[in-house]
Amino acid sequence: MSDVSKSENFEYNRAQRLTAECIGTALLLATVVGSGIMAENLAGGNIAIALLGNTIPTGAILVVLITMLGPISGAHFNPAVTLIFTLRREISKSEGLQFVAVQIIGGLLGVAAAHLMFDETLIQFSFKVRTGPPQWFAEGVATFGLVFTILATIRANAAAVPMAVGLYITAAYWFTASTSFANPAVTIARSFSDTFAGIRPVDMPLFIVAQIIGAIIAMYLAQWLLQPKKQFS
Repeated sequence: MSDVSKSENFEYNRAQRLTAECIGTALLLATVVGSGIMAENLAGGNIAIALLGNTIPTGAILVVLITMLGPISGAHFNPAVTLIFTLRREISKSEGLQFVAVQIIGGLLGVAAAHLMFDETLIQFSFKVRTGPPQWFAEGVATFGLVFTILATIRANAAAVPMAVGLYITAAYWFTASTSFANPAVTIARSFSDTFAGIRPVDMPLFIVAQIIGAIIAMYLAQWLLQPKKQFS
């Protein structure tokens, strides 16, 4: 999710960094979809309890994944985050494109793993409706908040990024109308799961557009807000 250990990335080659992004995104989606299935099965029809059961594991796994994989790849696990660090010229365009590709592949693998664990049909297409201006706006807000959290926390205390991101996503599940996908790879992968966490493929493109817009706005705001005051002699 963030370049928490950018200076350490030079210790790892590109294959290692890409593998870390793929594994991290796969484990993230396995958690999102798997916990959604488990929560829905155990909630007895109570949607609020099911959402809580989906929220807590997602926030928790983000703390774990960013902590352990941040020193290798920066722990983006999110094409919107990779886009921002590419625009900031902190990773190259070629590596950014490769990050996005393996994030999408990892997300699909994570969904497939969740389906296998819960004896679901391996390949599915979601029929869960998630559309309309309030949800699109919510995705813009969710992704804005995520990217701003990453950039501001890196400046304030880089070691706190894993916890900050995990807590932000935990909160955003509940304060956004869309339950905070905030991630194009997650959005694509969840369209292949007709479970609690799913989204119809037809609803996916506008979610992604809103996510990208929110991420870019956050980047420019952070660039201005976090710029230190000029020193005058």
